[in-house]
Amino acid sequence: MEGLLLYKLIVLFMLDRTDYTMTNTLISNFVVGKGYTNLFNLHEALSEMISSDFISTDTIRDTIHYKITTQGEEALSYFENRLPYAIKQDILEYLSQEKINVKNESEIFADYFYNDSNWYTVQCIIKDRRETLIDLKFDVPTKSQAETICNNWRGKSSSIYEYLINQLWLTE
Repeated sequence: MEGLLLYKLIVLFMLDRTDYTMTNTLISNFVVGKGYTNLFNLHEALSEMISSDFISTDTIRDTIHYKITTQGEEALSYFENRLPYAIKQDILEYLSQEKINVKNESEIFADYFYNDSNWYTVQCIIKDRRETLIDLKFDVPTKSQAETICNNWRGKSSSIYEYLINQLWLTE
């Protein structure tokens, strides 16, 4: 099997087997860590799959997150049988071992940007699988405040979400 095809199938299989986006680091740690290829070849495969619309990307606070597209799922269905069983098992084992990390990196995230009002818009999100549970956007005056909110979101998001739900469900 051609090397680049193997790397593409590995990535597509990884993305298809999780309901979450995966970071460049998670994908690289598996593919390079297992010795399937080097970073250069992996990034070439990723670039080609983005160009072919097999995967899509989101950049969240300077971290690229990858997600399989419908076209990627279709391509995988045609060629998945060419991916060796041992590699599939390695991927499933890796995903199982890293499940918490994948879930944490993908389900709870925050980002900010400088807006037209000369303030910083902060966006804090919690997702459960492919569903958005909460998507908060608000403006703050300084970059420092925006960064602090983003950095604190992961640790405090569950209690904030629970508080909001309880407050909104209370009837007086």
